[in-house]
Amino acid sequence: MAETPAISDRNLEATTNISLKREPACFAFLSARSVSPPMPIDSINLDLASADYFQGRASLWTTLEMRSSVNNDRPIAILGFDETFLRPFARALVEASTTRAAYRMTILSETRESERCRVVEYVTGPGKPLKELVLQPFDNVVLVTATIKDGEETLFQLPRTDSFLRAFAKMAYTADQALHELLEEMERVARRHSDSAVGAPEE
Repeated sequence: MAETPAISDRNLEATTNISLKREPACFAFLSARSVSPPMPIDSINLDLASADYFQGRASLWTTLEMRSSVNNDRPIAILGFDETFLRPFARALVEASTTRAAYRMTILSETRESERCRVVEYVTGPGKPLKELVLQPFDNVVLVTATIKDGEETLFQLPRTDSFLRAFAKMAYTADQALHELLEEMERVARRHSDSAVGAPEE
């Protein structure tokens, strides 16, 4: 992106951090196929991994990261997703937590021909595309599970306390606004670049 100086930086990592140290104990990497043993989650945050153009339109890629004292608080991505995922995921988490009913979240591809993934998980590998997530509420936590060919794989847990749900909903709302503002900026930069290219004299 050669024209990025006009695009302001969004430091999602700093503005979306949620501490889980006072919440019910939650763990990541719970599935049998995980690349690491179960790890306690001390905090989560979002990180803007990339901002680019895909098939002629602005596109963002964001990761949901966790930090744990057992690995010196280094960020570990557990989900990666495009700009369309955060809103429905936040709604699914709140709905599953408050209704105490499992929520199945189907992840549709943009087109049948598109090779672009909308959501991937980094728990069982370097980035496996997801077609469905299941959010299963229990007394204190919500299990986030991926549907696979052989059944389901639990990826991680999140608290279902009122304090966490309020914090997560606020974080998701703020991050979603920032992401869509960035998309609009990117589209304006692309239009200006296109207009200037059209208006440039031929050599």
